[in-house]
Amino acid sequence: MKRNRILICLLLLLFLVGCSSSKEKKNMDNLTGIDKKVEEQLNKMTLDEKIGQMMIVFYHSTSMDNTLKKSLEEVQPGGFILFADNITNYENTLKFIKDVKSTAKIPMFMSIDEEGGNVQRLYYLKEDDITYIPYMQEVGNKNDLELTKNVGKVLAEELRVFGINMDFAPVIDVYSNPNNTVIGKRAFGSDKELVAKHGMALANGLEENGVIPVYKHFPGHGNTAVDSHFALPVVDKTKEELLDLDLYPFKEVIKNGAKIIMIGHLAVPSITGDNTPASLSKKLITNFLKEELGYNGLVITDALNMGALTNYYSSDEICAKAVEAGVDILLMPTASRKCLASVKSAIAKGDIDEERIDESVRKILKLKYEYLEKGYEEYLPKEYLNSKEHQEIISEVSK
Repeated sequence: MKRNRILICLLLLLFLVGCSSSKEKKNMDNLTGIDKKVEEQLNKMTLDEKIGQMMIVFYHSTSMDNTLKKSLEEVQPGGFILFADNITNYENTLKFIKDVKSTAKIPMFMSIDEEGGNVQRLYYLKEDDITYIPYMQEVGNKNDLELTKNVGKVLAEELRVFGINMDFAPVIDVYSNPNNTVIGKRAFGSDKELVAKHGMALANGLEENGVIPVYKHFPGHGNTAVDSHFALPVVDKTKEELLDLDLYPFKEVIKNGAKIIMIGHLAVPSITGDNTPASLSKKLITNFLKEELGYNGLVITDALNMGALTNYYSSDEICAKAVEAGVDILLMPTASRKCLASVKSAIAKGDIDEERIDESVRKILKLKYEYLEKGYEEYLPKEYLNSKEHQEIISEVSK
């Protein structure tokens, strides 16, 4: 009898496994196009490769060296962010970017902070001129949506000369605190509707010309007086006040189908109930942004090496807590291999479900494949830099 029961149990187990396999195959058979390509790629990936896709890394160098090459090949990050110290002249910068991209098995998000004003990394380019983009406050003051969209086009075309396909712009913080030194003129203005409209116009100009825009800094950095590069700002507003002003542009871009939103390192106790940074808060990212506000795009952190986090948490804690909170992309972990290991350890402990990882990687791959299918020329000719057309567009801002 005991043997029969064991046999029945084994047969039942085989039946259930077969059903599960058939169901998975049936689901795959129902997929077409990009969705099918995403699932096929996801099914081939190791856990390490999946976690790697959830990172955008940085490196202080003007050329590929053995340390960077080894790290990129081992971690296989989903992207790379460029800073001023990666940028020299046209030829060297282009070579560096191509060398970084060549290490990837899956195409990378090659990203940059190119907003305008004091935040435009390509302006450090030596020997060759690029178009100087004014502060977004100046663009907002013109209040011409078509002009704002064309400023996005200028940004996109000059970025694509270097094969850059993601820009951490536009800033859609509502500038509402005169003591705020970190946002200031980077914002389009103090009017929430103007900020929302011009943010979307700039994003459309970027996206229609081959660069993925990233809206920042949710849930709104415009009212803070503390710089999150050095310490943790605490926003002492009620949830209703936030929804009425700071969150208004974010609600609008969500309705407009925003693909990526950056989470700032600021505490919002009226939403989270404590001073946990927004970028590490499940209450804010999963419960509020995704569930209450209905956002289903990608969530990326602000740089993870900023004082607002590193003053209070270890690098291992930061990576694991961010993913556990609902973040899809970790921007600039201090050490990519340690970050990967910490997320993997949290999965092994049961703090993070592997399905949570799959959910993020699925969205990352889908955005990459959608971008590639549009067929943008990866590297535009050098002549786009500071072209006559670009100069004419920007001159309209100061008229």
